[in-house]
This record gives sequence, C-alpha cells and structure tokens, in this order.
Amino acid sequence: MIRIGTSGFSYKDWVGPVYPETLAPHERLKLYADEFSTVELNVTHYRIPSTRTVERWVRQTPDGFLFSVKAFGGLTHERDESAFAPFVESLQPLIESRKLGCILAQFPYSFHGVPENREYLKKLRAGLGDLPVVVEFRNAKWVNQSTFDLLRSLGLGFCSVDEPRLRGLIPPIAVATGPLGYVRFHGRNAAKWYRHKEAWERYNYDYSEDELREWVPKLHKLDSTVPLTLVYFNNHFGGKAVRSARMLDRLLPG
Repeated sequence: MIRIGTSGFSYKDWVGPVYPETLAPHERLKLYADEFSTVELNVTHYRIPSTRTVERWVRQTPDGFLFSVKAFGGLTHERDESAFAPFVESLQPLIESRKLGCILAQFPYSFHGVPENREYLKKLRAGLGDLPVVVEFRNAKWVNQSTFDLLRSLGLGFCSVDEPRLRGLIPPIAVATGPLGYVRFHGRNAAKWYRHKEAWERYNYDYSEDELREWVPKLHKLDSTVPLTLVYFNNHFGGKAVRSARMLDRLLPG
C-alpha cells in the first residue's frame, strides 16, 4: 500500500493555491485530510508538542489517517538523550489512536558515518522503543551496504529521497530496511540548495511529470517488499507539494 501526502499542511503561502482565503487556520488539517490520508509533521522537530495539540490532530482527522512526525531536533542534532522520554510521551495520543505512521529521524549533513554516530543509532532505537522509525541521512557517505545492514539489525527504516543531484547528497535510490518504505521529495532546486536567504527557497520547485514518472517503478518495487510505503512531498512553497502529490497519485496506478 502506497500513501501519498505532503510535508506539513499549514503554510501561509498555501492560502489561495490550496486553501480558500475564508478558511480559518484551525480548519486546514480537516480540509487537508479530506483529500490525503497521511501527512508528515515538521513542527515536532522544533519543539516537543503538548498533549493538547496532539489530541487536536487526532480529533481533526478520520480513522485510519496516519501522521509521520519528525523527531525532535534535540534528539537528532544535539543528541540529547534526556529528550527521548518526553518526546515519546507527547506522541501517546497518536499511538493510542493508531494514527502514528512513523517517526522520521532526520540527521544533519554533519552527522557522518563514524563509529560514535553508528552507536548513536543504537541509542536512538533504544530511546524510541518499538515505535516505527525511519532515518534520513543527508550525507551520501552513509549510502552503503554496511549502513543498510546496521539499520536492518536495529529495525530502523531508510528514508529514500529525491533532491538535487549535487555532490555529497543522497542519490535517488529506493531501499527499505525496516517494516515500511519511506520516500521524501525535496525538489531539485540545485541553484538554491546552498545559496538562499530564506529556507523556503530551497524547496521552491515544481516537479514535471517525467521527473515523477522516474519514480513509479521504484515505488512499486519498494512497496512490493513492505506492507506500507509512505511518500511525502517537501517542495511546499506556494502549494507545489500538493500539485506534485496529486500528479504522482495519477501516475502510480499506471
């Protein structure tokens, strides 16, 4: 089963392209969930959400809807092990409602494949218990059989990505090392990937049909090895992620 969604659902620049101007911000998730069956949340990277906030996400979405939540940055960037317990506790409403798709642990480019960082992946697994977790590396040196073997041994998934074909970045491979497949489309805005004033400029990219068609056989092959594959579009500026998600959804059945 392949589920397609976007990375985030509440952006001011989606008013007009995605949401009616008359729609209140607190109604955006409900409208989003009328079309998509999953969403990836970025807000959890910046702060551990309150129980009240998570309960609201649960109430505003139908049964069977899945949330993928980005791991708190204190866990992936500062590697503060004391943050594991409060982060997991904050997700209890999602866990209890069976709406937790997985946790996305996105590490920075500076997180190299050295022994101490490989050991930290073991701590990540232990700290998040038996919750479904996928790991997104930013540094291409992680892409090797040794890494895949380590992830499989820990029950951690590998996050496949589509992003600019720049030296040192992760190539567009589709690999499953855990109980689910996971793919993020960041866009291919090579000119702005490193040279930008605002973070959104990096993700200001419109995928063409031919670019997405490249992924159709890879997604089908990936999905044949796992019971669930989650696909998210992070080219969010101006609602382009929604257009890309709709296009891929049309392409996949063929």
